[in-house]
Amino acid sequence: MSSATPLIYLVLGATGSGRRELLADLVEAGLEADDRAAVLLPASEAPQPDDPRLPSVHRWEWRDGTVAAALPAGHSHVFFLVDGRRNPVDQIEAFRAWLESQGATVARVFCVVDCQFASRHPALLAWYEACVHFSDAVLLHRREGVENKWVSDFLGHFKKEHLPCLFELVKEGRVKNPALLLEPQARRLSQVFDAEQDWVLTDAEGEEIDEEDVTGDEEEEVTAAPAEDPYFARRMGGRRVRELPDIAAFLDAPPPSS
Repeated sequence: MSSATPLIYLVLGATGSGRRELLADLVEAGLEADDRAAVLLPASEAPQPDDPRLPSVHRWEWRDGTVAAALPAGHSHVFFLVDGRRNPVDQIEAFRAWLESQGATVARVFCVVDCQFASRHPALLAWYEACVHFSDAVLLHRREGVENKWVSDFLGHFKKEHLPCLFELVKEGRVKNPALLLEPQARRLSQVFDAEQDWVLTDAEGEEIDEEDVTGDEEEEVTAAPAEDPYFARRMGGRRVRELPDIAAFLDAPPPSS
């Protein structure tokens, strides 16, 4: 594969959810011998025990709502881990702008779910819903000690929506088929990274109209624009229409008493 156009993977998930452990498995078991991988970690996150297993580690910074990073050169695969304490939607929006500035595209988006952490905090379901919305594959990690019913209910919540993304149960820090997960085939619901997107037609008053309602009257003003992702939408004051729980508040909460 040409190193001039690396496959770029975005990895979502909370800080401490085992993303680096799974990433090391994907690199070690999913890449070919001649592939060269690099990892972009958030500068705000501390080193982890699995870091020595990661190849060519670089750091990126969050600066005034933007991603500040240089795309590592000479690599076939680049893995970008978001800051697991910040709003993932804000970072995805900034990551998309960074991708465009690099002339690159995303290969796949992964979401790592720490089942032990998520099961203790039901209020975080909306946070995970947002991550799943943008993901091609969702990896359920750290299921030890978690009731099977919780895992079943969590999966059922998303599967009843008939989402296109893959769901996989991680076992002992390993995924079933790393090479298959790395295949750059879009399975996500969101179209924010897609070249082909749905379009919205609006009339002169800014009201949405159906394509069949367009008459061809040259005096009728019709505007076509890419449909806005529902998680990117903002209110007049600038706040998101769909607001997410503050993941940092849950990460900083004291552990449950035994």
